[in-house]
Amino acid sequence: MSVSLRQVRVFSTYVALLLAAIVLLFPLFFSLSIALQGPTMTPHLIPDVRDLDVSVFASVLIQQPVLVRWILNSFVVSSLVTVGVLCTSALAAYAFSYLEFWGKQIFFVAALGTLMIPFEATLVPNYLLISHLGWHDSYQGLIVPFLASAFGIFLLRQYFLTIPRELREAATLDGCGHLRYLWSFMLPLSRPALATLGLYTFLSTWNQFYWPLLVTDSTQWRTTQIGITIFHSSEAQILNTQMAATLIILIPTLIPLIFGQRQLVRGLTAGILKD
Repeated sequence: MSVSLRQVRVFSTYVALLLAAIVLLFPLFFSLSIALQGPTMTPHLIPDVRDLDVSVFASVLIQQPVLVRWILNSFVVSSLVTVGVLCTSALAAYAFSYLEFWGKQIFFVAALGTLMIPFEATLVPNYLLISHLGWHDSYQGLIVPFLASAFGIFLLRQYFLTIPRELREAATLDGCGHLRYLWSFMLPLSRPALATLGLYTFLSTWNQFYWPLLVTDSTQWRTTQIGITIFHSSEAQILNTQMAATLIILIPTLIPLIFGQRQLVRGLTAGILKD
């Protein structure tokens, strides 16, 4: 039986995707392997099934209960920042897309211009403001400076512009105001873009290091990235507990990915099909 060129291409594509998946998942597999091998200085790639120690995850949480607080802090901060960015970006993007006001292009260009300002340049002013407000060791100090995103405004504005304006005109004829149109039409139609922005914001906030290190002094207010660094320093010679703690901290980041996977794929694949 002859094999067509198309079948060869499909097979090659699947092989390439399989190899890419193996490369991407290998660090997770090796971390899990080290975590289950017990306190050993010479970990193996594939551990002996008889030596597996699943209790290491429970022991880490029992010995380091502050780890749960670090995860909670990061989850609360990342979730609230994500909600704030989605709200402010959607409102600003709608204004730049559908409303006419003086200086519209100037304000939009100014917003985009902030993307060229490095985070380090705004670190000191933000820190001085947080210090003046007395927001050290607090959720508001970790959240408020990141509630607006120029990238989010630009992303949603570009997506809003792809929605036909005839829909807005028809909604206006039916007596639909701006807020109702945004809530009932624009946001449901923009779920792929919202999922992409939300996932990006959540993960980038979860992985923050310098800002939480700067505005938190108490151990109870540390986030996961700061806390896991401290944990690794105190457990420098115990590889399995280090890997177990790392995997535990990784789990909450999978939650938005699992629930937003469908919309994220739709956002990434939007526009690739033509009529």
